[in-house]
Amino acid sequence: MPDTTTAVRIRPLDELDISGISRIDERISGLYRPEIWEERVMYYTRRDPGASQVAEQGGRVVGFMLGDLRAGEFGLDEPSGWIERFGIDPDHRGQDLGRRMFDAIRAHFESRGAKSVRTLVDSTDAGVAGFLKAIGFTPAPLQALEIRLPGR
Repeated sequence: MPDTTTAVRIRPLDELDISGISRIDERISGLYRPEIWEERVMYYTRRDPGASQVAEQGGRVVGFMLGDLRAGEFGLDEPSGWIERFGIDPDHRGQDLGRRMFDAIRAHFESRGAKSVRTLVDSTDAGVAGFLKAIGFTPAPLQALEIRLPGR
């Protein structure tokens, strides 16, 4: 049961958050992948410090949102904020943590000159798609395309 007596603080990501993010990912996915999270956290803390955010309660990471500011990708010259990955500990959902982390990331992107915030979503993941719609994301003209390669 989550501790509801201690306030949740939204703050920028740092490298000490790797284990907390790994724990959340394991609770969500069922997979323990600390090497993936170490790589991603180090990438984002170096690429755009302050963009990625965590929700922390009582010194424990209970949510994360990773993103950065980019320009020139996919033929888009204007600077855009991109959100790559996010997750909230299942015991802490329904507390508006996703929106609070997004608001902090959005403010960072705006302060750095971003004209939009973008992300990709698996349309079959109703929970994630619903969250993104609830915080204001709408379909964009940019469309993801793929070619499936044969597996090993």
